Amino acid sequence: MEENKVGKKKFRLIDAVLACVCLILVVEAATPSAAIGHSQYFWWVILLITFFLPYGMVSAELGTTYRDSGGLFDWVKRAFGNKMGSRVAWYYWINYAFWVASLGVLFTAIIEQVFSTEIPIVGAILIQLVFIWIVSIASQYKISENKILINIGTIFKVVLMGALGVLGIIWAVRYGVANPINDARELLPGIAGISFIAIILFNFMGFEVVATFSGEMDKPKSQIPKALLLGGICIAVFYLFASFGIGVAIPIDQLVADEGSISYGFIESFQYFLDGLGLPGHILVPIIGIMFLYTLFVNLLSWALGVNYVACYAGENKALPSFFAKRTKSGQPFGPAMMNGIVASCLLIAAPFIPNPDIFWGFFALQIITLLISYMLMFPAFKKLRKIDPDAERPYKVPGGSVMLNIITYLPVALLVLATVFCIVYPLGGGEWFFDEMLVIGTISAIVAGEIIAYTMAKKSQVTPE
Repeated sequence: MEENKVGKKKFRLIDAVLACVCLILVVEAATPSAAIGHSQYFWWVILLITFFLPYGMVSAELGTTYRDSGGLFDWVKRAFGNKMGSRVAWYYWINYAFWVASLGVLFTAIIEQVFSTEIPIVGAILIQLVFIWIVSIASQYKISENKILINIGTIFKVVLMGALGVLGIIWAVRYGVANPINDARELLPGIAGISFIAIILFNFMGFEVVATFSGEMDKPKSQIPKALLLGGICIAVFYLFASFGIGVAIPIDQLVADEGSISYGFIESFQYFLDGLGLPGHILVPIIGIMFLYTLFVNLLSWALGVNYVACYAGENKALPSFFAKRTKSGQPFGPAMMNGIVASCLLIAAPFIPNPDIFWGFFALQIITLLISYMLMFPAFKKLRKIDPDAERPYKVPGGSVMLNIITYLPVALLVLATVFCIVYPLGGGEWFFDEMLVIGTISAIVAGEIIAYTMAKKSQVTPE
């Protein structure tokens, strides 16, 4: 990389920690977490132990052992071959395109809400397209060149999430708790709560992206595990603090609408607090809204810097179409960045014609489903690489014997499968079992497209399909 010519790398431990927090701490996910109700604390504790810790440890071992920029794709390819790696690379990339589209929709919705205006459909689409193409262009620069933007976004996220927690405590002191715990059994999960596992798992995702930045770090072997540990602690604290603040102030029946969707968003939560506490919302809401809009930008930018590396590396290894392998003159991924913008643009232009009452949650749920699918082979790849590549130097090694390694491998996979199924057939904590047509059609389409690409690329590279 370019930094090698001048000696010292530009991405330090503090930058890696801030990037980790920026990647994983998603502000708009605070309200869905609170909407789970009191059982959210049960799920946070359980999933911290059963998924968050194994995921962090596995990411640290694989990221420090195999330092190619292929990340998740590279690990699965090494373990199970190029064709299986192709599937993972596809899901890992397409989930991001769905996310870009969902945040594009949310971007204009927030503008309308904060500034009390209504944007015509054509105007909204144009604003959304400008937003996603700014992200697509900015993502063609190195992480070290974008770190100031990312660090500012991280600060905004911490301020916003912290403010929700503080306002919730003030509300509870002044007015009491809106959702008191009357029975300890309320802390235990119900069927509706299980459907929200996907939201909490989504809140954890992104550790492996930090591993793709290793080439720009001074001491990646020590920095990556430290960044994951420190970043993980910060992330868990702020998610819990923000969702606690919302949960003690806003009644659960207001957070979740009758049809099971999330009726209160991030800005609505702030407005609820400001109005109830007599604070100047006309001054604070626009400031909060601008900060929130900026966090949407850095959410996409920080993830793109990892996803694009993976997709480009997969393209170079003939696991994705050749366009994904194209790079800029400085060596940064160009093809994936352009494809992000093209696919998201098509989705946003088509959005007004899709019969879905909440197109943001439709795209967002598709993103969550494809993202969860992309991680299902990561843990088995970790175990297999231990077996087939025992002599590889592992600066960080997940502790434990065979029983512990089996638990770390298969328990997270079971949770990913469970969350994916519930996200499709019992979406967003709804009151009944049902299939969301958009999710079913979108998921099947993504799977079919992935299989076509996997088999096509296997044939082109003369690899016999497995």
